[in-house]
Amino acid sequence: MKHLQTTRALIYILIFSVSFASCTKEDISNSDDTTNITVKLKSTIGQLDKVFIDIEDVQFKVKEDENSPNAWISLNTINQGTYNACHLNEESSLLLVDHIKIESTFIHEIRLVLGDNNFMDVNGLLMSLDISDLGNATPSNLIKTELLANKTYEFVIDMDIDESIHFNEDQNMMVLNPKLYTAIRQFEY
Repeated sequence: MKHLQTTRALIYILIFSVSFASCTKEDISNSDDTTNITVKLKSTIGQLDKVFIDIEDVQFKVKEDENSPNAWISLNTINQGTYNACHLNEESSLLLVDHIKIESTFIHEIRLVLGDNNFMDVNGLLMSLDISDLGNATPSNLIKTELLANKTYEFVIDMDIDESIHFNEDQNMMVLNPKLYTAIRQFEY
């Protein structure tokens, strides 16, 4: 009977030792190499009040050479579609990306990818806004930011509506060339 108790104690010690030894330092510590990202869109308005933009995606440029494969990564925009940009202000910004996890990396640029359904309402007349010169991808400002692991970042893209729209006399059309400014806030999680 005493021999059985000794054997049982040795088995428990062996199980405990194997369990403890199988945990590495990385398993015990929080070594998650990801960053949590949120992106919102708001606008600054002046004279124009009915400008609709077609949002398809938000992307980060993670490689300096734009021609290299996978230079841009999609952030999987949750609110795609056409929105009145003039309604997007401090109180009612549009949530584009909601707490997505990406690998911690250096970000060169952020861009808002626009579709073809961009227009403005001028006295009840809908005028198409051309973005063909932009290749449907509108780069915002350069942000040159290192995203640190285990942090949450909130990117707020601010579009200046009045500065973004102009009339092209050569082509006789209204052109949308968004002037975007990006504010970045960092939180810990």
